[in-house]
Amino acid sequence: MNRRNLLKSSLALTGGSLLASACNVTAKTSTTGSNSSKTQVNGRRKLGTLEVSNVGIGVQNMSRKYTTEVPLRAEMHNIIRTAFDHGVTFYDAAEAYGPHEVERILGEGIAPFRNKVVICSKFGWNIDQQTGQRLPGLNSRPDHVRKVVEGMLKRLNTDRIDLLYQHRVDPTVPIEDVAGLMKDLNKEGKVLHYGLSEPGLQTVRRAHAVHPVTAIQNEYSLLWRGPEEAVIPLCEELGIGFVPWSPLGVQFLTGWIDAGTRFAPGDIRGVESRFSPDNLPNNLKLVDLVKRWAIQKGATPAQISLAWLLAQKPWIVPIPGTTNMAHMLENNGADGVRFTADELKSFNTELAKIEIKGARLPQAVLQFSGVEAAPKR
Repeated sequence: MNRRNLLKSSLALTGGSLLASACNVTAKTSTTGSNSSKTQVNGRRKLGTLEVSNVGIGVQNMSRKYTTEVPLRAEMHNIIRTAFDHGVTFYDAAEAYGPHEVERILGEGIAPFRNKVVICSKFGWNIDQQTGQRLPGLNSRPDHVRKVVEGMLKRLNTDRIDLLYQHRVDPTVPIEDVAGLMKDLNKEGKVLHYGLSEPGLQTVRRAHAVHPVTAIQNEYSLLWRGPEEAVIPLCEELGIGFVPWSPLGVQFLTGWIDAGTRFAPGDIRGVESRFSPDNLPNNLKLVDLVKRWAIQKGATPAQISLAWLLAQKPWIVPIPGTTNMAHMLENNGADGVRFTADELKSFNTELAKIEIKGARLPQAVLQFSGVEAAPKR
């Protein structure tokens, strides 16, 4: 059963509308004409001192999908604006997405309500600021990052970035230099909050000692639970928020991928061994678990997966990405799905019996995660 069919089945059980999920909240009227109370994000959470909606939205693929098609720009604007109409205030982009083009799309989309939302972007990859060409490696030299921020402000059509992450730690640049620049940009009003993505643990401590780290953004989902070992405990210790990227396991946890799924050339999932023909049949045990709970809770697999993340800590905020209006509204519905303590214990007991096989990313990409910055001399 695919994601849409399961959504319809669940809604039939709960008597909801076609775009409903399992939450009891009140919705605004969106630009799609939907007034369902089950597509609204009402809850708010704190990442450090930064308040955001319980569920955000990642806009990474709004310039090009995983399957390499280019989405209709006007429809991406409509999704961005409808998300806001339904309570989403947390939008995640990056210089590397496009490169540059996703920031332009987001800036255009949020223009009517810029001051009512939180914009996030990221720097750190080596990207030519004139051409947007992706060059080898990383570049977090402060002089380069300053230029990156000026370009971001123009592309996003704003005077400040609410949360700016270092996309990956540059091992050649002391993190004290990067955090010092963030401190300066904060004083200038250009960067209000600072974060790190996939950093080494000691780098987080060193950065936080120079300028408060508001959030860490790492991959985290039912499919990949690596951050539970050390990163999430570190966030709890230091009072740092946590933002899971790929909270739906690049669509795996929605039920859209089965044992017969094969990926088109250019789709990164095709080179992730967890989705290989050898590993998919085993790993689909996780999807079966999520589907069973979706039926039990009158929700969808995506909503169960996101609700599980929300249940882990009150300062965890997932940012599911999509280029599909119905999926965005469905994801919002996770805000109203609640696990009781007994339900969560039962779910986790079943979850512990499932061993995921295969790596989350190819080694050429993984080598940039968990990196420690150069020592300050």
